[in-house]
Amino acid sequence: MKMGLLEESSRFYEWTKETKDPRTRNWFLLNDNPIYVILIVLAYYFIVWQGPKFMKNRKPYELQTFMIIYNWFLVILSAYMTFEIVYSSYLIGYFSTSNPLCAKYKHSEAYKDPKEMRLANVLYIYFLSKILEFMDTFLMIMRKKDNQITYLHVYHHSSILIVWWIVMTYMPGGQSWMSSSMNCLVHVVMYAYYALAAIPSMRSKLWWKKYITKFQLTQFTLILLHTLQSAFTRCDFPKIGEYMLTLYMISMLVLFGNFYIKSYNLRQMEKAKKDGVKLSNGKSNGHSKGHTNGYAKLD
Repeated sequence: MKMGLLEESSRFYEWTKETKDPRTRNWFLLNDNPIYVILIVLAYYFIVWQGPKFMKNRKPYELQTFMIIYNWFLVILSAYMTFEIVYSSYLIGYFSTSNPLCAKYKHSEAYKDPKEMRLANVLYIYFLSKILEFMDTFLMIMRKKDNQITYLHVYHHSSILIVWWIVMTYMPGGQSWMSSSMNCLVHVVMYAYYALAAIPSMRSKLWWKKYITKFQLTQFTLILLHTLQSAFTRCDFPKIGEYMLTLYMISMLVLFGNFYIKSYNLRQMEKAKKDGVKLSNGKSNGHSKGHTNGYAKLD
């Protein structure tokens, strides 16, 4: 029994090595196994766990200048990646086929194509940027904004790194262009908001915060639909990638949808109830005061 399990594990490990994409096989963090990425995620969890405890009896850091620079850097980086991913996909010919929604994945010969390598390179930058984005959480910890470190926030930041390790190791091309470019486009808007929100005089003018969440929900919906049509039209892309992305997008829609409902819809309902109470009180008070004042004048 134990020998059989060991043999199966060994075969599975050999299979994972054989199916790795030759373009990224020897790249930093992508060579051999996911242990380094797992250790990075575990270190992230440790900081999320211990960080607030470390800051408990300390004053929060301001970090305004750093936040402005950091967020604008991510705006520029996200804009660059959006353009480079879409343009590289265009050069490869993803949009000029009979089915522009199906970007066929090339495995064995892709490393010989400079256009395919160009896309793989920018997707690798995208993968590494997910480690950089851990800084979002660290800034919350240092500023003692613990209420912002939600399950959704931690899950999204940690899981996307693991998802993209799998993508970059086994399928750094083809249909992968869609989810990455959409996410980069959303991040242009999101980090621009964060950069402006770091300036106190700008905060009252930022009326479009809730639309960022709507934009994110739209992103997840489009990626999910794009992935599902890929499966139904038998697009030449690894099935494991389609299954993984489908499940991941569903989890994102559920979590972000729940966040949106709690943050905006319920808040509006509570506000409407309060306004209704104030309105009814205003009417009753208005009538009584009107009569009293009227009689007073007559007297």
